Amino acid sequence: MAELAPFRALRPPRALAARVASPPYDVVSTEEARALAAGNADSYLRVSRPEIDLPAGTDEHADAVYAQGPRNLADLVARGVLLADAEPHFYVYAQRMGSHRQVGLVACASVAEYVDDRIKKHEKTRADKEDDRVRHITELAAHDEPVFLTYRAVGAIDALVARAMQGEPEYDFAAADGVEHRLWVVQGALGGELAATFARQVPALYVADGHHRSAAAARVHASLGGAPGEHGVFLAVVFPHDQMQILSYNRLVRDRQGRSPAALLAELSRVWEVEPAARPEPESVHSFGLYLDRKWYRARVRPGSFTEGDPVAALDCSICQDQVLAPLFGIDDPRRDKFIDFIGGIHGARGIEARVDRGDAVLGIYLHPTSIDSLMAVSDAGRLMPPKSTWFEPKLRSGLFVHRF
Repeated sequence: MAELAPFRALRPPRALAARVASPPYDVVSTEEARALAAGNADSYLRVSRPEIDLPAGTDEHADAVYAQGPRNLADLVARGVLLADAEPHFYVYAQRMGSHRQVGLVACASVAEYVDDRIKKHEKTRADKEDDRVRHITELAAHDEPVFLTYRAVGAIDALVARAMQGEPEYDFAAADGVEHRLWVVQGALGGELAATFARQVPALYVADGHHRSAAAARVHASLGGAPGEHGVFLAVVFPHDQMQILSYNRLVRDRQGRSPAALLAELSRVWEVEPAARPEPESVHSFGLYLDRKWYRARVRPGSFTEGDPVAALDCSICQDQVLAPLFGIDDPRRDKFIDFIGGIHGARGIEARVDRGDAVLGIYLHPTSIDSLMAVSDAGRLMPPKSTWFEPKLRSGLFVHRF
């Protein structure tokens, strides 16, 4: 069963929603956050990236930064930029990015279900990133940025969510990137119907994005004694799997051996079937776009070179790691190796070209997107994907709902 609970959201009044809403903390740098929040004292980046209110050059993990976050949250509350709902509610959050639309339920998910693996994971977390989120959540006494969860779609839930969206949305705005955001407050008995239907018909939830936030929430709950309370749940937006949009998560590789582009192309051709490409994007699974020396190539995996039927080994990100990154470039731990970087598929081929052309990398590898079915298969098997396997778009905006404990 999937336990979801309503909560009293701390959120902006309708007129301020667009000013408050901000990108997630982990998709912008300090410099980008400072630029985005410039001239906007209501931006939620002041809470999620509180170093922007401190002198330039301040370490984002300094004690002063963690202390600034709750001060800025208190300021937003004091000025009426964020207000607490009088009663607990579920909320419906719809996003549109171009032709893609996704609609999720904003709720609190169970820490106990996360700990017991009834909320399934597919990614290994890093201790330092967990520590950062634990400190941030503890200092705020709030879960301020939601975890992105998914579940196998259920028609009865789709129907209930559609009912919740029949009235005028509480929020309706387009962000600077063109993504449209709408929010409805679920009213009356409909919330109980949603909770009961999830409990009856959804056997498991899956972490799509936000592994460090969910792991940190579990650690905070344990640090507070693990007793029942508002810290025994964490903030989430829960989307049906058939509305997920996963883009590729591409690789930028530096060569510690300093080989020429011609030498690298020859070595890559011994591993994969490589030929010049008319377009950058991979044509299908088990194919890659390679950007090298200002030219694009198509690479195809040789049949029989990986274990078919293994949900992890058959992933393109695993094949890339096992057949190229480790043996050709010595990148055994892509989570920490300084000779690899990653670029989300939202930046497309031009993003790869720009980074390689300016010398950040010698090789760009364009991957085919991982499917949501593959993600669920890995999670169901109790396995983990390689790092940076999925890039979900659109991103959830921060500041539209905060859960305090």
